[in-house]
Parts: sequence; C-alpha cells; structure tokens
Amino acid sequence: MYDLIIIGGGVTGLSGAIYAKRFGLNTLVLSEFFGGTVTKTHLIENYPGFKSISGYELAENIIEHAKSVEAEMKSEPATEIIKESGKFIVKTSQNTYESRTVLLATGTHHRKLGVKGEEEFANKGVSYCATCDGPFFRNKVVAVVGGSDSAVKESLMLAQFASKVYIIYRGESVRPEPINRQRMEATPKIEVITKTNITEIIGDTKLKKVKFDTGKELELDGLFIEIGRIAETDIAKPLGVEMNEKGEIKIDRMSKTNVEGFYAAGDVTDSDWKQAIVGVAEGVKGAFSAYNYVKSGKK
Repeated sequence: MYDLIIIGGGVTGLSGAIYAKRFGLNTLVLSEFFGGTVTKTHLIENYPGFKSISGYELAENIIEHAKSVEAEMKSEPATEIIKESGKFIVKTSQNTYESRTVLLATGTHHRKLGVKGEEEFANKGVSYCATCDGPFFRNKVVAVVGGSDSAVKESLMLAQFASKVYIIYRGESVRPEPINRQRMEATPKIEVITKTNITEIIGDTKLKKVKFDTGKELELDGLFIEIGRIAETDIAKPLGVEMNEKGEIKIDRMSKTNVEGFYAAGDVTDSDWKQAIVGVAEGVKGAFSAYNYVKSGKK
C-alpha cells in the first residue's frame, strides 16, 4: 500500500514526488515516459533560476532531483483508477497498485485542426512539434496555425531553419507575450496572416499546399499545428471528479478536488495559466495535501 500514487511523469508530477518523499510519504510515480511535454519546448526563459534553458534540460534536472530523493518511478501508464473501502486502486497494463491518495498530473495532448488531409499528411509535412521536426525543414517554407504565445514561439524556433514562416490565425491579431511579439516583429522571415482558416491540406506523397476559407491557396513544405491542447482527464471521470466545460479538473488552491484523497495539478486542471512553474507549484501543493490527508488517518 502506497501513501501516494502520482499519475504523470512530467515536471508537475515529479515535483510533487520530490516533496512527497521529503514529507516521508511512500510514493510511486507512474508514467508512459518521464519528462512530459516540456521536453518538446525549444527554450524556456521564464523559469526562475535559469536565464535560458531547453525544456529537455529542465525536465532532465527535475528527473535527476526526483531520483536523488529515491522517488519510485515506473514506466507504466495508468489505465484505470477505482476508489473503494477508503483506498484507491490504480491499474496499469502490467500491474495493480493500491494507495491512500492519488495525484493526477497527466497533462494534455495536442488539439487537431480537424480538416481534410490532416490525418493523411501527419508526419508527411504536418507536425505538432516544431522542436521535434523543425530541423527537417531547413530552407523550406512552413506555416504555424494558431495565434497564442505558443504558436508565436514555434514560429520563432522555425525561423532558425526555414526560409519563410507564415503564422495563420483565424482571429484579428495574434496574442503572444510582449517579448515574443517584439521578437516576431523583428524577424523578417515571419509573416502573419489573420482572419483566415485552413479548410484543406493538399499533397501527394507529402504536403504541397493548404486551402483557405478565403478561396486562396498557399504552397508549403511544412505545417505546424498549435491551436491548443486537450486535458487528459478521461481516467478520472469514473471517480466522479468535478470538471469544467473544457474537461479540466476543478481544484482549489491546495490542488484538492471534490473527491477526498484525490488531487490534480498542472495542465490537467482548470487553472487559467498553463505554465511549467504553475504546474510545479500545484504538484507540490498536491503532495502537501496528500501528506495532511494521510497524517490525519482519514479513510
């Protein structure tokens, strides 16, 4: 019987594990892989203590920290959570574990564009990760779909390789952080196309062009989709965990949910601001809430 099982091996879950071990909790972290989506971030320049660091390096530092406190980590994604008789039963494809508390930090997955040709040309010009695939488009023409800060950061990273980068956004104006807007406007390779939606992705063996709802077409070698993410909360639904209209788990200031002994942290929650440091803080608070719950002897 564990005191705490953390589901999710990104920086949020691992930070929770570091504190849980410091609190003396018998802790297990379950994840398909460790490091999380931050590993796909090219550069992070707003995480205190690091003026500039790649997402992969930041994740590696936190993984090593978790290992140094002897957090138990298993590469087994959880498939089911059951609560009965005052305990949680967590199942993976290989094993079944029991715990007094659970912290869910499963994060999100990319939202898809949902247009004709997207599935057909996935990995054939269509990508969801500029950090992963950007170097393959050296001296090519590419586009990023989306208007968020993440989309603009993707375009800045791609501009290091591509000869031309378009940002295609359905709204009036892209909305990056001020520093990234300045960088975007100072990069001649980047051109913003607003009030425009892609309606079809066209090619043969690979992507060749996209069609717009304006009737125009744009020839491209690569298309990077950055239009938001969907919270990985399906595993929590059978527990009756309260969620918002986006399917994100509702938490209080201490990462508690409406289900006693069950906590959530990071991008999987209804927190407005999705940042690594916010998720890390929520993971730590979730570990502290689990500690208080276990110490109280509640069932």
